[in-house]
Amino acid sequence: MVPDSIRINPSILAADFVNMQTELGRIAAADFVHVDVMDNHFVPNLTFGPQMVERIQATSPVPLDVHLMITDADRWAPGYAELGAASVTFHLEAATDPVSLARRLRQIGARAGVAVKPATPVEGLYDVLDEFDQILVMTVEPGFGGQSFMADQMPKLARLHDEARRRGSQVWLQVDGGVSESTIAQAAEAGADTFVAGSAVFGADDPARAIEALRGLAGSAHRH
Repeated sequence: MVPDSIRINPSILAADFVNMQTELGRIAAADFVHVDVMDNHFVPNLTFGPQMVERIQATSPVPLDVHLMITDADRWAPGYAELGAASVTFHLEAATDPVSLARRLRQIGARAGVAVKPATPVEGLYDVLDEFDQILVMTVEPGFGGQSFMADQMPKLARLHDEARRRGSQVWLQVDGGVSESTIAQAAEAGADTFVAGSAVFGADDPARAIEALRGLAGSAHRH
């Protein structure tokens, strides 16, 4: 049995942008579609902005999990919630007032997520865990798809998991970067319950089967 708490969110960074609607249809078995918004400033890459996200929102068979790798998140993040994204995650390093921003996202109707780069400690989030619905621990440096999974982030994730459980928090713990059938168990053992996978899903001949396999591996290894 796979726990209901395991979520697989394929990243459209690995999709064929020219055939986006078809690509979205291939991942109808997923829990969310992970949408990376990059501004070529906070990270050295550029993807797309609100107009593209709005079109994805209109055509996706699963809810949107928007990950904002952009500067001035306080200003721009609420707009993505207003487009109807189910979840909006901004970077702790890019927000002036993370708690106020999270409250604003929730007020609009989105789940509020906060992300941390590999070098950013998570201890500063401990006292405000309940202000967030999701914490994203990056397992690569943000900005590019196809990087290798950083196993050295697992102790940080495990500490966060244990502190969240100690406090009775129901916050989702997400990992993003290098997640595949060979790495997902490590992240699940450390406490992750929500997994962003790019090429492991979109690069598979049968994305639905790939999603099922990832979900099963994570469920078997998940740290409760």
